[in-house]
Amino acid sequence: MLFVLSYILIPMDESQTDHLRAYGVVYWAISRGYEVEWLLNFRGGSFLIYSNSEEVKRRLVSRGVYYETLGESDRLEIEGIIEKSNMSKVKLQSLPKLAVYAPKYSEPWDDAVRLALDYAEIPYDLIWDEEILQGKLKNYDWVHLHHEDFTGMFGKFWAGYSNAPWYIQMVKTSENVAKKYKFKGVRELKLEVAKRIKEFVSNGGYLFAMCSAPITLDIALAAENVDILDVPFDGDPVDPNYQEKLDFSKTLFLKYAKVITNPYIYEHTDADATRDIASLGENSYFYLYEFSAKIDEIPTMLTQNHTRAIKEFLGQDSGVYKDKLKNYVVVLAENTRVNAAKYIFAPYGKGFFSFYFGHDPEDYQHFVGEPPTDLSKHKNSPSYRIILNNIFLPSAQKKKLKT
Repeated sequence: MLFVLSYILIPMDESQTDHLRAYGVVYWAISRGYEVEWLLNFRGGSFLIYSNSEEVKRRLVSRGVYYETLGESDRLEIEGIIEKSNMSKVKLQSLPKLAVYAPKYSEPWDDAVRLALDYAEIPYDLIWDEEILQGKLKNYDWVHLHHEDFTGMFGKFWAGYSNAPWYIQMVKTSENVAKKYKFKGVRELKLEVAKRIKEFVSNGGYLFAMCSAPITLDIALAAENVDILDVPFDGDPVDPNYQEKLDFSKTLFLKYAKVITNPYIYEHTDADATRDIASLGENSYFYLYEFSAKIDEIPTMLTQNHTRAIKEFLGQDSGVYKDKLKNYVVVLAENTRVNAAKYIFAPYGKGFFSFYFGHDPEDYQHFVGEPPTDLSKHKNSPSYRIILNNIFLPSAQKKKLKT
């Protein structure tokens, strides 16, 4: 009897019924030992599973994910299309070990990455300052940072929320950890954590960060030897010459920025394009670039989507002016009306980082205390797809990836 090869294609174009859960099924399939290829730029970045397993089909149906069954002739036809077009394929051959940097206490805002991972049913660990100080970053391939402040300014929430119970708890918890590990204060604690994270990337890790985390990480690194904290944060004024003493050779992506130390001003630096982006209104868009799939595989992976025009959303840091970026940083998405990068990527040492600016992709202006976004209402979100593209970077066949 003739054996006919057959496969499962998970299209990621407009035909897909649940883009976000599709990533979760792919992650699950890899965990079960199935061979999976990511077809870059083919039908929105589709996934091909080298099996026609009923187990996989049941998983897809139960998660509401659309799929198509292909024969060998269909697969060969796709191979031909990929060969002749700006497309490529990447084998996802291992499971990345994921961690999300988040405190043990409850924060009055959501984390878009945790929402995406939970909705897609992709497992991850929670780690915080103590785990990083204990050297546990080495246990992970991919780490995410979200609404975090590594400068010791506690998110610059002092002016509006210094009497709020959650703010008091945030400060007290960090002070206790600093004391436990014998740091002078929270600034020194967070600086050490920032340096450990930078080292994690340099040693081959993948770092993804959103909202205030990227800029505050770089500020902390640049301000290693200078006091940028005003009286409400450490009891004494800032160094009057702090700006001249900042060392941007230590940063990951910022070429230069003026740090805003005033505790009454919400912004951290003049690199933040939030005010200009907000002036455009909530019906404005940013645009994903398209890259050469056969040459620039990592940028292509990170920008897989079913649309290039994506609605803007704000955060404490909503974008970075392009003239503030180091030369090696690749802009993946831009708000062209204000010349601001929305999404960036760069290799660093043996690893990589990608930063996506803004807080919640499906909540234009998320306020403190608002309920989290229900992703079952946004299952085809192109903006949340950007987040989930990042988790497969460590899974790709590393010898094929080009920077």
